[in-house]
Amino acid sequence: MPEPTPTKRDAFGSSLGAFAATLGSAVGLGNIWKFPYLTGSNGGAAFVLTYLLAVALAALPVMVVEHAIGRHLRVDAVQAYARIVPRQRFWAVIGWAGLASSLLIMAFYTDVAGWVLAYVFKSLGAFVSGAPLTSATFQTLVGGTWEPVLWQLAVLTVTVGVVASGVSGGIEKVTKTLMPLLLLLLLACDVRALTLPGASAGVAYLFTPDLSKLSSAVLLSALGLAFFKLSLGMGTMTTYGSYLPDDTRLVPNAARVALADTLVSLLAGLAIFPAVFALGDTPAGGPGLLFVTIPRVFAQMPGGELFTALFFVLAAVATLGAMVSLMEVPVAWLIRSARLRRPTAALLTALFMAVLGIPATLSQGPALSHLRVLGRDVFSLFDFLSSNVLLPLGGLAITVVGGWLVPRAVLRDEMSKGHGEPAWYDVGVHVLVRYVTPVLILLILLHSLGLLGGT
Repeated sequence: MPEPTPTKRDAFGSSLGAFAATLGSAVGLGNIWKFPYLTGSNGGAAFVLTYLLAVALAALPVMVVEHAIGRHLRVDAVQAYARIVPRQRFWAVIGWAGLASSLLIMAFYTDVAGWVLAYVFKSLGAFVSGAPLTSATFQTLVGGTWEPVLWQLAVLTVTVGVVASGVSGGIEKVTKTLMPLLLLLLLACDVRALTLPGASAGVAYLFTPDLSKLSSAVLLSALGLAFFKLSLGMGTMTTYGSYLPDDTRLVPNAARVALADTLVSLLAGLAIFPAVFALGDTPAGGPGLLFVTIPRVFAQMPGGELFTALFFVLAAVATLGAMVSLMEVPVAWLIRSARLRRPTAALLTALFMAVLGIPATLSQGPALSHLRVLGRDVFSLFDFLSSNVLLPLGGLAITVVGGWLVPRAVLRDEMSKGHGEPAWYDVGVHVLVRYVTPVLILLILLHSLGLLGGT
């Protein structure tokens, strides 16, 4: 079994900082943008229930294994999976697939993040002028050529600044500040939405499941969202695991992150669906729910322009932590493999992301909307390949490695490090990793490919 790497390496300064940074990676547009629109498109509470099960039975065990492998070897994701199983370096494919996933996700994520940043300023302008944001505002932004690209480059510039500052001085410091601010802004939006007449219908939509809405497509979407939102299977949690302090208990830390991330998603749902139902709009707004439905809903409230601006500031705050964690995967690899300084590695990653991401941005407008691969535009292709293919497959491979190929003592020691004997939950997670999680992921993937019956 490979021994940990005895080299100097940047790290989180405390368990609290590690929790904040890991949560900052998990909380992002997946909570504020993707969770609400997938919930609205997949029947509401039935999707939420499926998502919660996917987090508990699949996502949480994979996060623990990623953290354990990362902390044990203290290297980037590609090298970690190349070394974790002796004489079987081909498992490095997990790290390479994770690296590819993070790049594909950033390619379309920076596009949406650019929309969010643009809407911070557009909503503030609307608040000052009193002119409401409309669906035409969004279509003009998305369908443009230079404007969305410039906002995308602005997002990359801000992210580079944080990542280049280091793990403890940049990532940890920023996320410890952003997470409390995010919670306060969400609560403010929730209070406003829940006090609207008729808001109870939105609450019921979010929390009262209709099991007839379940299908294999809903199951796959829930699993893909769980992996996407918790940054699993893309190398992020393995990389962040390599920065974790030795006294951090992996299972409780991962459970706190998963619970807090789920809470943020539900709070985002409470800010959106009660308002949508109260004002007679539709929850199945798709990806445009955040940018079209929300401004229209808030515009009908007293002080709506202020709450619209507040909501997009909130979305921008959520975006930054996730952007930072996505960029950290290739940056950590470049620092190790090419022996680059961190600022140089961050800048090169951003330049590559601009080359990959600009076509995804332009595919939403007339410039490249005609380009189709597998029946999808570039933006949708990157989203599908990462969320519904690479991330679940990466998670499946991680459970095989962590549950069956890595000696049990390694995972046991990492989970209980500095705290004596393994706790009951350490044993429970290991059982899930070996017997439950891989079967669940495999069955859902086979359903999605049409290789198993059912709908």
